[in-house]
Amino acid sequence: MSTIIGIDLGTSTTEAAIYRNGVVEMILNLDQEIITPSAVGVDDNGEWVVGKRAMSQLILSPQNTAIEVKRKIGTGDFISVGGRPYSPVELSAKLLSYVRKYASDYLGEDVSHAVISVPAYFNEKQRQETIAAGTQAGLTVERILNEPTAAALSYGLAHMEEESHILVYDLGGGTFDVTLLEMFGGILEVKASAGDNQLGGKDFDEAIMNSLIKGFEKKHGINLRNLRQAMVKLKDEAERCKKALSTEDSYRVLIPAIAKVGGQPVELDVTLTRKDFEALVKPLVARTHKPIDVVLSDSGITANRIDKIILVGGSTRMPMIAADIEAYLGKTPDVAVNPDYAVSEGAAIQAAIMAGIIDPSEGLIMTDVNSYSLGVRCLNDGNYDYFSVIIPRNVTIPVSKTERYYTSYYGQTRVNIEIYQGENPNASRNHPLGEFFLDGIPANKATAESIDITFSYNMNGMLDITAKVVSTGKDATISINMQKQDEAPILSYEEDEEEASVSYDDWKESPISDAYRAIIRRAERVLKRLKDEDTIEEINDLLDDLKEAICKEDEADADDYEDELAGLLESLED
Repeated sequence: MSTIIGIDLGTSTTEAAIYRNGVVEMILNLDQEIITPSAVGVDDNGEWVVGKRAMSQLILSPQNTAIEVKRKIGTGDFISVGGRPYSPVELSAKLLSYVRKYASDYLGEDVSHAVISVPAYFNEKQRQETIAAGTQAGLTVERILNEPTAAALSYGLAHMEEESHILVYDLGGGTFDVTLLEMFGGILEVKASAGDNQLGGKDFDEAIMNSLIKGFEKKHGINLRNLRQAMVKLKDEAERCKKALSTEDSYRVLIPAIAKVGGQPVELDVTLTRKDFEALVKPLVARTHKPIDVVLSDSGITANRIDKIILVGGSTRMPMIAADIEAYLGKTPDVAVNPDYAVSEGAAIQAAIMAGIIDPSEGLIMTDVNSYSLGVRCLNDGNYDYFSVIIPRNVTIPVSKTERYYTSYYGQTRVNIEIYQGENPNASRNHPLGEFFLDGIPANKATAESIDITFSYNMNGMLDITAKVVSTGKDATISINMQKQDEAPILSYEEDEEEASVSYDDWKESPISDAYRAIIRRAERVLKRLKDEDTIEEINDLLDDLKEAICKEDEADADDYEDELAGLLESLED
C-alpha cells in the first residue's frame, strides 16, 4: 500500500508524522521545523503563502491572512483573504497542500494518502469538510481519527501490557475534547467522548485582550477594537503573555504607538501577574468540567477509577490546567506524551495499522464510539420536529439498533425518513445526514401500521438505515458513508451563491444562525422541487421573516417562524 502519513490539522498549528523503522518520526516542514502555524494568506504579488510565511505577514497585512480556520469548518461561513471570500475547506486545502508538499520532500516520494485527526466532538459536516479539504489538496483521506483517541494510541503503543482507565484531556488552540478509554491486553476501547468546539487557547488569549482593551479605553477613551492593525498586534502580544505566564509570575505587555490620541502616538503598557491571568480565565477553565462530567456519566466510570490522566494540546502547558484537573478529579495528570506531538503521532500509528506496517493481531486493537446521537425526525405529541434517537451518543461501534414507529394519519401510504445527528430535541436543529422514502404502507387508520427503523453503524464509517413495514415486510434502505463527501460537494463562495435560492446575506453572520441553518437549507431543497407559485411565495416569505428575526437576534420570533415553516414543510413532504 502507498505510504500513509498522520496529520494533526490544528486550529493554531499543524504537524505531520510517519511510522517507520519501528518508531514514530515527526516530519520536518520546508523551514526544517516540526510545527507549522495553521495560517494561510496571499502576498503582495497575489501568491499563496502558508505556515510561517503567512504568520509573518499577519501584523502588516491582516486583510490578506487567515488564521484559526478550523473553527469555521462546518459552519457555512466564508473567510475573506485578499478581498475575496473563501470557504474554510478551500483554505484548509491550501494548508494541507503545503503539508503534502513538505512530507513528499522529506520522504523522497509523492505522498498522497493520510489519516487526519479531528476533535472528537466534530459533527458529521465538520468531518466531511475536513475530508473534502484533504481531497482538494490531492490527498486520499484513509481515515478521520478523533484527536483524543490518537493521543491514546501514541501512549498505548509503548504501554500495551497495562490495564487501566485513561482520561485524555485535550485542550488545543481552538477546541476542547475529553475522552475516557479502557486499555487492556493491547486493546484500546473508547468508552465515551465529549467536548466543546468553541473552547481553546484562542479564548484564553481573548480574555487577556478584553482586559487590556477595557483598560486602554478607560485611560485614553479609545476602543482598540475599531483599529484592525492594533487588534492584530494585541492578539500577538496576548498570546506571548499567556505563554510567558506559564513559566513566569508576571509579564509586561508593551506595544508602542498602538493608537493616536490628539494626533500623538500612545503606547499600551500593562503588567499582568499570573494571579491576574488566572482570575480572567477562571470561567473558561470551569467550562471544561461539564464535558468531563458527561464522559464519566456516559461511561459509567467514576473519577476514583481513573488510573491515568493524559494532557494533550499546547494549552495544557498552563499550570492552572493541571491544578484544576487535580482539584476536580482528585488525581494528578501524567506527563506521559508530548502535548504538541501526541495527536500526530497517534495518527501516524493508525496510518501504519491501515498500511499493514503494524499488525493489529500482534497486540494493538482500537475501538471507538459515536460522538453524537443518531436518529430520525418524527411526530411526537403534536411536535412535528421531534428528534427520536435510535443510536445514543457514546455507544461503542459497531452497533445496530431498531426502534418502532407508527403511521401518523388516516390513509397514510408513504413516509419520508429524515436522518439527523446531534443532541437537540428538535430535529431541525441537528445536523441532517440524509433522507429517503418508504412507500407501500397499507392505507389504514392512524397508528394502525407500524414501521421498524434499524440503524447499523460500523467501524468503517458506514451507517446503514433500513425502514420496514411490519405488516407486509415492505422495506427501503439508505447507506451513508460517514467518512466520505461524495454526494454533497463543498461549494466555493461563487458556487454557493448560485446554488442557494437566496443570496449570501447577513443572517449567516449571526451568532445564533447555526440553530436555524438546517431548517433554512431544508426549505431551500423543497423549493427546488415545487412548481406551485403560491406555496413558493409562502415559503420564501417565511424564510425572509426567519432570517430577519435571526439578524435581530430575536429568538422568540425566530422560533415561531421556524415552527410555522417546519409545519408547512411537513405537510409538503408527506
